[in-house]
Parts: sequence; structure tokens; C-alpha cells
Amino acid sequence: MTDSASSTFTTWAPADARAWIAVPKDDDDKYSRGVLGVVTGSDQYPGAAVLGVEAALHTGVGMLRYLGPSRASDFVLHRRPEAVTSPGRVQAWLLGSGIDPDALDGVTTNRFTEAAASGLPIVLDAGALFLREQTTGPIVVTPHFRELAKATGREVAAIADDPASAAAQVAEQWGATVLLKGHRTYVASPGGVRLAAESAPSWLATAGAGDALGGILGALVATHSDEIAHDADALARIAATASVVHGLAAARASAGGPITVLSLIDAVPATIAALLS
Repeated sequence: MTDSASSTFTTWAPADARAWIAVPKDDDDKYSRGVLGVVTGSDQYPGAAVLGVEAALHTGVGMLRYLGPSRASDFVLHRRPEAVTSPGRVQAWLLGSGIDPDALDGVTTNRFTEAAASGLPIVLDAGALFLREQTTGPIVVTPHFRELAKATGREVAAIADDPASAAAQVAEQWGATVLLKGHRTYVASPGGVRLAAESAPSWLATAGAGDALGGILGALVATHSDEIAHDADALARIAATASVVHGLAAARASAGGPITVLSLIDAVPATIAALLS
């Protein structure tokens, strides 16, 4: 990593993240607390849908609409019967986790098209990164090194050598907020916000961790949709907050040892409570 690139990124600490946790007021209801639309998972990878939905609900939203394919929907409802599977009003979208963009089913294709045209803030993960050129609202993309290399035609090694520069350059080129996942996560906005988060233990390098991060981020975006509508750079601060919550929850679940992604998700509420206290 070049010192000049990384030095432009400000570390986003737990104290910074605290201000971006939406605490329900006494007069809030399920709609005013934020409704997240989710199109994730597939017949091949239904678990990604379950993990993202679990993480979003543990982070806190008023309602979650899961609108992905039927097999994944069955798994989601079995795990979380409070998830709503009928279309309706949402404040934000989470798209792409556990989806192969070269094997989209009809349901997913239609939902992607609807979300891209909605003008709402969208989290684009994994199999939905290609939608960045079709969206009409603010977006945050959440690639890891290999996904960013594939999407940009760069070498994985080049991104790994200087992830700070890669995040900043892609944010400017795509006109999107970029959350580049790694042991140290870099967040860059096209408006020039540069943030870094590094609260995650090395045990977090495990399958499904990115699906959980997507759910945490989707929930935070849904609960801050009004702020995003007035300040596109708010997405960068929300993305960095999601990374902090994700990393701290992993550390809490790990206690110095291996973790599963569900144990990380189970630790999210206590992690948020500790941030707020």
C-alpha cells in the first residue's frame, strides 16, 4: 500500500459510528423506522439470503421485504417468519449477495430492474455490481478484492497492494460510494469522503461474512434514507459504520477464537447497545 493513498483515509472509530445508529422514538412505527427491500440469494446459494436477512433484522429495521427467488424465500421464512414476502413500499434496497450475474432467474431480473429504477438508495453486492450503470439513485457497492478486480479489469494483486487507491479511484470512476472489504476496510465516496475501519478480527475471513455485512449496511441505509436524500456523502459514513458494527460484533462473538457468521449476527444487538452506551 502506498503511504500517500492510505494517509488520505480517516479512521472511522466506534465513537464516530455511534451517531449513525438510528434509535427508535416512542412514536415510531414499523414504517417510520425504515423498510428494507432485499433481493439476495438464489436456488444455488439460498444461505446468502438467510444471512443477509438475519443481519439486517438484528441491526434494526421496522420491516424487511424479502423479494428474492422462491427457494431462498422458503429458507428465509423458515428462519425469520416476520420477513414480508410481498412487494410494497421500501426506503432502500439490498441486492446481489449469493447471486451469479450470469445465471439470473426471472424473479431476480425483474426485481433488480424495479430497484434500479426506484431512485432509492441501494446496496449493491456481489452479483448486482453490474447494476451500477442502471441505477437512478445513490448507490454503495461492497466488493472484495476479487470482485473489484473482475468488475474493473484490474489485477487482484494490484488492488491488494494498494486498496486505498483502488477504492478512491473506483468511487470517482463509477460515481458511487465504494466499500472495499478487507481486514482494513476502505470506504470512498465520489464526493471525496475517505474513511477506513479496522475493528474486525482475522477470524472474520470466513464464508458468509460479506452477506452479513450487506445486511447490516442495508438496515443502516434504510433507517437513514432521509439523510441520504439530502447528503449523498452520508452513504460513506453509513458504510463505515456498518463495517465497524460488523467488526466489533465479530470480535465479540470470537472472544479470541473461531466464529460462525450466525454467531456474529447474534452479537450485533449487544454490539449496538455497547456503542450507544
